Amino acid sequence: MRILIAEDDAILADGLTRALRQASYAVDLAGNGVEADHVLSVHDYDLAILDLGLPKMGGFEVLRRLRGRGSRVPVLILTARDALEDRVSGLDLGADDYLTKPFDLPELEARVRALIRRGHAASDAVVEHGPLSYDSVGRRVSVEGVPLDFSARELGVLEMLLRRAGKVVSKDQLVEHLYDWGEHVGGNAIEVYVHRLRKKLEPHEVTIRTIRGLGYLLEKPHGD
Repeated sequence: MRILIAEDDAILADGLTRALRQASYAVDLAGNGVEADHVLSVHDYDLAILDLGLPKMGGFEVLRRLRGRGSRVPVLILTARDALEDRVSGLDLGADDYLTKPFDLPELEARVRALIRRGHAASDAVVEHGPLSYDSVGRRVSVEGVPLDFSARELGVLEMLLRRAGKVVSKDQLVEHLYDWGEHVGGNAIEVYVHRLRKKLEPHEVTIRTIRGLGYLLEKPHGD
């Protein structure tokens, strides 16, 4: 799961980033509205946390442009503005939730989970692949009802492959899905995660093929 935080308060942004990364989310940070608008136009996110008082471009304008592009990414407005007209304006522009500062971190984390769950419920929250079932909200994998244990990064790779089953997924796409901006990624990190997935999935006839020079392909189940 990948989240964008658009917040110019460095201390608050750092605290939010740390908390959400500890909860196994990949987190990117934009310090102004122009940067937020740009990254939202070129990257896919599971959630955007948006401050209204951003420099260079206000949060309302970022939100207006986002919805104008047809994006349905869930947006949580996080702001010190508590006036009714600001809440109404934000929701009318397409925000999914509105939380005022100061706030309690457990409440924010609960709202994050709810928004991501709602966003996935609108698409495919549970992905079936042969005998394998993946609950993308609860982040649980099972085979014929029996749960399998995966690390957060292994789940990230599996999710990407499942959602593009039968198509090649490059290492660069997997890195972008798994890691924050600027996070160091070892050259063989993706190979390690894929190797671990294969060991756990191949006994259940779920096959990940390496397409030399291109990436990885999760074979479609027999009969599909």
